[in-house]
Amino acid sequence: MISHVLPTYNRADLAFERGEGSWAIATDGTRYLDLGAGIAVNALGHANPELVAALTEQAGRIWHVSNLYHIPEQERLADLLVENTFADTVFITNSGTEAAELAIKMARKYWAEQGEDRFEILTFEGAFHGRSTGAIAASGSEKMVKGFGPLMPGFRQLPWGDMSALEAAISDRTAAVLIEPIQGEGGIRPLSDEDLRLIRALCDRNGALLVLDEVQCGMGRTGKLFAHEYAGVIPDIMMVAKGIGGGFPLGAVLATEKAAAGMVAGTHGSTYGGNPLACAVGARVMEIVAAPEFLAEVNRKAGLFRQKLEALVAAHPDVFEGVRGQGLMLGLKCKAAPSDLVKAGYAEHILTVPAADGTLRLLPPLNISDEDIAEAVARLDRAAGRLDG
Repeated sequence: MISHVLPTYNRADLAFERGEGSWAIATDGTRYLDLGAGIAVNALGHANPELVAALTEQAGRIWHVSNLYHIPEQERLADLLVENTFADTVFITNSGTEAAELAIKMARKYWAEQGEDRFEILTFEGAFHGRSTGAIAASGSEKMVKGFGPLMPGFRQLPWGDMSALEAAISDRTAAVLIEPIQGEGGIRPLSDEDLRLIRALCDRNGALLVLDEVQCGMGRTGKLFAHEYAGVIPDIMMVAKGIGGGFPLGAVLATEKAAAGMVAGTHGSTYGGNPLACAVGARVMEIVAAPEFLAEVNRKAGLFRQKLEALVAAHPDVFEGVRGQGLMLGLKCKAAPSDLVKAGYAEHILTVPAADGTLRLLPPLNISDEDIAEAVARLDRAAGRLDG
């Protein structure tokens, strides 16, 4: 008999009832050190007092009114995003998948408004942009698309990091290039700053829009507010989600005025998107994470964590190959199966996230303490010890 919850997940035999900072407390009272953070969602940890206060204050005022009216909390969040990024305008969504759908629509509508039949979007092997029909067509992987055809047309996948393939593929028929500056699901694979700058130049040369997916690598995760800042490029459209809500469902599409020119009244909408509850929390997250001193601490902690992880890799050469990633978006490239390490971690009461390309993802809260970093590596050391030999 099918379960009452549609069985689309392979779930661990764990359930959590409370959280405190970097720790998740299971229903049996066991404390787990959380290096997954809900897959880079709980950017400020569990039950963060400032976010709890923002949510409860708003909950006592008004929850939902719909976008038939002005929503001051939505406008406040949009103002913060524009003030701290390249963007001129913002659409608030509930998730990264919804952000992907709008980014695709916006890029194609831009060219339709120009009177040009440019709809092809170039994407990259290993990408993950969500699970809607448009997003899986963008990723193109067999795992994502098998059985769900016919797919939305107009996407072309290129080898990850192959700039020669991109130069050969991009043309005056290309509407946009869509890429993650660091692939998350694809295995914590960073794109070099040089390659991102080259992609921007190729888009400019051919008139194509550059669409960045910073759903997982954005919101301070890499030590910059957004990962593309390291390369000094300016995208035309950017997708944001996960950490922006600190655990509350929230996403956004950021765009320049030029790229968003076709999105006039009636071209897109959302019943829940930009509701007061989500935006009150998102605005507080932005105020905290965008602060230079907060980002400096992310970088300091990232250096400490990486140093300890390099020592961990050296201590377990049969289990690990190396450390990859940037900031607190880190991956352990594994010789063992990442899923085996996840399970070994459960026995040591630590939570991690597997990814493609033989990688174990480490995505702790951005405000994880130095003590918890040390404890995390000690537990990973014991988990790896279970697989040695």
